[in-house]
Amino acid sequence: MPELKIGRRTFLKLGSTSIAASAASALVPTAAEAAAPVDTSKTKLPYPRKSVGQLGRMAPNTPISFTYPDAASPCIAVKLGNRVPGGVGPDGDVVAYSVMCTHMGCPVVYEPATKTFKCPCHMSIFDAEKAGQMVIGQATENLPRVKLRYDEKTGTVTAVGLEGLLYGRQANIL
Repeated sequence: MPELKIGRRTFLKLGSTSIAASAASALVPTAAEAAAPVDTSKTKLPYPRKSVGQLGRMAPNTPISFTYPDAASPCIAVKLGNRVPGGVGPDGDVVAYSVMCTHMGCPVVYEPATKTFKCPCHMSIFDAEKAGQMVIGQATENLPRVKLRYDEKTGTVTAVGLEGLLYGRQANIL
């Protein structure tokens, strides 16, 4: 068999062309990848489900303490006694909120007489009947509301998510 001689210049041209072709083919999506676009709507981590309590054991206007979505996030659930936006249960009156004030993170206290959450540090007040809306004070954001689900069969109230950002966090799920 005769020996094939290739010059240095030809060798480099062929080598660089094959490398470029390999790199380009790796970047071009296959037909299957092009047909199935990436779902970019799933950028948030899923919230855990956590039982808050039995509706039958909740006394009207008496707060129930729990943590959600993790042990470092104190919350309160309250059966207000009248239907409110976002309330769950047969009467639509059970709501839950983070108890960390949105101003500087002081723990707020539920006041049954006014159905409000009050911050003892800087006197911000949040309305439990109006989705945790900030009424007065230094806070500029509403209290983060815990999304609840009610199971009619078991009578259980379960935390399933949050509306609003917990104080001091960049994301609610760590």
